[in-house]
Amino acid sequence: MKLSRTQALGVLGIIAVSAAILAFMGHPLICKCGYVKLWHGVVVSRENSQHLSDWYSPSHVIHGFLFYALFWLIGRWIPLSFGARLLLALLVEGPWEVIENTDYLINRYRGITVSLDYYGDSVISSVSDILFMVLGFVLAARFPIWLTVAIAITLELVVGYFIRDNLTLNVVMLLWPVQAILDWQAGR
Repeated sequence: MKLSRTQALGVLGIIAVSAAILAFMGHPLICKCGYVKLWHGVVVSRENSQHLSDWYSPSHVIHGFLFYALFWLIGRWIPLSFGARLLLALLVEGPWEVIENTDYLINRYRGITVSLDYYGDSVISSVSDILFMVLGFVLAARFPIWLTVAIAITLELVVGYFIRDNLTLNVVMLLWPVQAILDWQAGR
């Protein structure tokens, strides 16, 4: 599970380019509140997705689990080192953080979910999300499959219980909005 110097530079480069694009798009470097918190647990607030971690951080860990599984499977046909697989995962996650913070997707989230106060991530939050994906990727490489799956299910259930949202619901509502889910998320 080692990275070559070139791969490590690639990891840093992808993260830096993603951050630079988000800053160029006008996203604040840190929360407009003027400070950075390790954890922000209030989902329906202007500070959500503005700090280092929040209720959506576990979904990025799960991204890492899923990317590890995908590139492990691809690696069964095309030999790929751990570092190459991590770079491929970052080449998905980094651009996703940028795309997720475009006006189109921000407005889609706001229009079809309960995220009415969502105006996009701060740059530091997006970088942190990418690092949570890297954490999930590394954990998936180290843990047995059963443990990785158990952690993913537990994260989804816990986050779903506490905030009525999680990675699964987020994907469903983004791709195929369901009124019953929206009503449940809104507490109706």
